[in-house]
Amino acid sequence: MSSSDLAACTSAATTGSDWETEPYNDQERVHWPVAGKHILAQFDDNSIVVYQAFCPAIADWAVKHQRFGGEAFSFARMSWIKTNFLWMMYRCGWASKPKQERVLAVRIRRDAFDEILSRAYTPGAQANAGLTKDGIEVRLQWDPDHAPDGEKVQRRAIQLGLKGETLRKYGTEWIVNIRDVTDFVHEQAKNANKKRLNLLVVARERVYPISNPKTASLIGLGS
Repeated sequence: MSSSDLAACTSAATTGSDWETEPYNDQERVHWPVAGKHILAQFDDNSIVVYQAFCPAIADWAVKHQRFGGEAFSFARMSWIKTNFLWMMYRCGWASKPKQERVLAVRIRRDAFDEILSRAYTPGAQANAGLTKDGIEVRLQWDPDHAPDGEKVQRRAIQLGLKGETLRKYGTEWIVNIRDVTDFVHEQAKNANKKRLNLLVVARERVYPISNPKTASLIGLGS
């Protein structure tokens, strides 16, 4: 990497803010597992960041009010959150897909996220617990994680579908702050699309620890 390229990466990265970024190569080579089910996330002692992509009307209202609501957002339908920035980029096409043009980094309370995980069921876990689809408020999916160019990797990424009272609390009570990161997404999409991984900067993420063995077993962590 040239000195100018290094400077570009350094200036694009942030630390010590409410949303941190790091060069992709540094994280992928050193900090991220190659395979298995792991929750990659940005977190501190008290909070964790999750991502959602919305149409402008929902995103504008959420950023202005620092919670979810307004005429365009429905609490009557399931809403999916993702902890993994690159998984969100794959799903929204780096903020290019219809109704996913705006990417929000939603920081929520860590104890609330742990509560969400403790209620999260895959279809198999739901059946084993003897629960109906209507009897759960958090749907869990482990999907293939993706590289910046959209190619699948062996590691699995988590996404969580929220509904009912859990969605209401997430959207109105558990939020620490909401940040629109769309401009950053568009800028880094240029590096991803041109496969300039030496310049690519993404959200700073590490493996999220689960201390409750019951929750870890319920969600199939690490398997």
